[in-house]
Amino acid sequence: MPVARDTSLIFRRQVRQDARNPVWLIIGLSQPILYLAFFGPMLSRVLRADEGTAGSAWQVYVPGLLVQLALFGAAFVGFTVIADWRTGSMERMRVTPVSRFALLMGRVLHDVAVLLAQSVVLILAAVVFGLRAPLAGIALSLLFVALLTCSLSSLSYGLGLVVKRETAFSPMLNIATVLLLLLSGILLPMSLAPGWLDDVSRLTPLRYLVDAIRDAFVGHFATATVAEGLAVGVGLAALSLAAGTYVFCRENV
Repeated sequence: MPVARDTSLIFRRQVRQDARNPVWLIIGLSQPILYLAFFGPMLSRVLRADEGTAGSAWQVYVPGLLVQLALFGAAFVGFTVIADWRTGSMERMRVTPVSRFALLMGRVLHDVAVLLAQSVVLILAAVVFGLRAPLAGIALSLLFVALLTCSLSSLSYGLGLVVKRETAFSPMLNIATVLLLLLSGILLPMSLAPGWLDDVSRLTPLRYLVDAIRDAFVGHFATATVAEGLAVGVGLAALSLAAGTYVFCRENV
């Protein structure tokens, strides 16, 4: 299929760019690893599950780190499309027969692959620190990470092409990511928050993904929380891809 072929071409192009400068992959993983090493051990004193074990604290904290990794890893990819637009690479690709959807999807799949690889490394590091989670729960959590990366990456590329200036793009992202970080329960579960703050956090889609991954990490799969997280993740990914594709198809990009 032409779309699949075009998507593969764009995907391989992005992989080659990473191979020429792999330091950014390491930098992207360094922040959650630092949180894991320096902030995580304190959680055994703060987070107490029914058994009161340190392992249960990691089951609460690591899912938040996975979402944080996807948030900061995918939300800022729009800077690359701004650079492609400025150098003329985007326009050169647009005058070829390559599918506009493939121009977006190839990049998005590359970001999903990168974030999944980094998530696996983060989970392995967390196991060393004391995380214990069922393999099925870990696999389900990676699905949520992939859906979230797909959503944020699509939105970031689309917004980057609309804004076209790093000076405007950066503050917009900083505000959005900080609000999502604080309101979605990434660092601490929102059950510890006052009632009004807990209600506000339910307006953010990441809250449902964080809660769903936490359920999966303790082996609770057939729950309303997991179903809500899956519905939000799939719906957000579909809407984000549609919005990103619309921007890539516009004639004035």
